[in-house]
Amino acid sequence: MENHLQLSLIVPVYNRPDEIKELLESLSQQDDQRFEVVIVEDGSDVRCESAIAAFKPGLEINYYYKPNTGPGQSRNYGCARAKGNYFIVLDSDCILPAHYISTVYAVLSENYFDAFGGPDKAHHSFSVLQKAINYAMTSFITTGGIRGGGKKFDRFYPRSFNMGFSKEVFEKTKGFPEVRYAASKAAGEDIEFSQNIYAAGFKISLISEAYVYHKRRTSVKAFFKQVYNFGYARISLYKRNRNNLKAVHFFPALFLIGCLLLIALSLIFSLQFLWPILALAALLLLDATIRNRSIRIGLVAMAMSFIQLYGYGYGFIKSFWNQVLLSKPARFEV
Repeated sequence: MENHLQLSLIVPVYNRPDEIKELLESLSQQDDQRFEVVIVEDGSDVRCESAIAAFKPGLEINYYYKPNTGPGQSRNYGCARAKGNYFIVLDSDCILPAHYISTVYAVLSENYFDAFGGPDKAHHSFSVLQKAINYAMTSFITTGGIRGGGKKFDRFYPRSFNMGFSKEVFEKTKGFPEVRYAASKAAGEDIEFSQNIYAAGFKISLISEAYVYHKRRTSVKAFFKQVYNFGYARISLYKRNRNNLKAVHFFPALFLIGCLLLIALSLIFSLQFLWPILALAALLLLDATIRNRSIRIGLVAMAMSFIQLYGYGYGFIKSFWNQVLLSKPARFEV
């Protein structure tokens, strides 16, 4: 199977030429160069053509500029123009380890899957905040490990920051859904796409060795809005497909309600009601410190974990209230 695979890497980009430069640098260092890169400029004001030019002698890069439609439709645009028969979609803020391409070839040649997803990790060069956010997004305690390549509560759904699928999958499913779950950021398109892949009878697997370094350039405020949109989008997914809502998806909302209740009880009766929250904070601090070998990162990761749970839970509750109980149309924070 390996000899028949032709990989095309699809990368949508919006006003982030510096990110593309770092991604292409990592691609130029791959120990297997059998791939093309398809960059789709999604209506950017600041284009990345000059950043790309320096890498064209060594990499096969095909660049397209189109009006802004969001990342999902931009990925479809790139897939429709790719030369390969197996597509890998990546976020522009990812950096690939040197073995990524060779790992994908090796795994798919030995045990072929129609689609796969890979985890994300924090690179040693990342800032304290970037490492802390990576922990909050990949820890089993906070997300069930759905992005970290570990155990998970739910069925595995590849995420669009690191996701591969065959040309046949793309043609049969029509790729990412046309709907935009959020005005500026993806927040659910990859989940629905994965569900459509399963529904079409294709096989999906996790390739834990095909990880990326996800260099999220964000602030605390931007991170909260991002996870808020993720929580809000879960109900939007449910409105489109009733199978999109399971017991595990209620956990952050129940966590938020429980914390608020414990805080209220502590103010009315006794501070002892804060012990469950403090115990969780200690667990997060210990786990994040051990994983990152830094008490400083552990402290920030603890805070980001609470923001992740609170933000997602708040978005979920607000969306459930508006879209399910009041039957209002979806609204996202951007």
